[in-house]
Amino acid sequence: MSKTTWRLAEGKTWRGKLKEEHPNHGKLVPIPPRWRRKFGSGKMLIPRPLEVDAVVRRVRKGKLATQSLVRAELARRAGADAACPLTTGIFLRIVAEAAEENRRAGKTRVTPYWRVIKDDGRLNDKFPGGAKAQAALLRSEGFTVRPGRGKQPPRVEGFDGLLAQL
Repeated sequence: MSKTTWRLAEGKTWRGKLKEEHPNHGKLVPIPPRWRRKFGSGKMLIPRPLEVDAVVRRVRKGKLATQSLVRAELARRAGADAACPLTTGIFLRIVAEAAEENRRAGKTRVTPYWRVIKDDGRLNDKFPGGAKAQAALLRSEGFTVRPGRGKQPPRVEGFDGLLAQL
């Protein structure tokens, strides 16, 4: 799988994007018809990037969170039935890039984005450095990461027993 490269506009930072306000962020909207089969009917949260960051910061060392767990916690906090998977995924990428930007700036306490995995335990090849970098960070914390098959990214072994309570 190829890693998507995002470029920032001149003078922008990932930390700036993390804090950027947008009129649609933080809103509750009806679940779109095309997603009702998966999420049902009701209200869907369009989260703010900082809300995603706050949830990811709650994943302590030795624990993991899936993208669905992050969305469920965002929805719960907002009193919604679901959180938008598209914007949450985009904001997870922004959280990860901002954390790496903070690390390069010398900060030692950064948002542990590498502890967020896909729902089936696979790693996220869109995080900074791809799945290889995420695997190295997870291994440094004691997780067992199995190589992927074919073009599939690696996955965390026994991840379902390591999930955090958000």
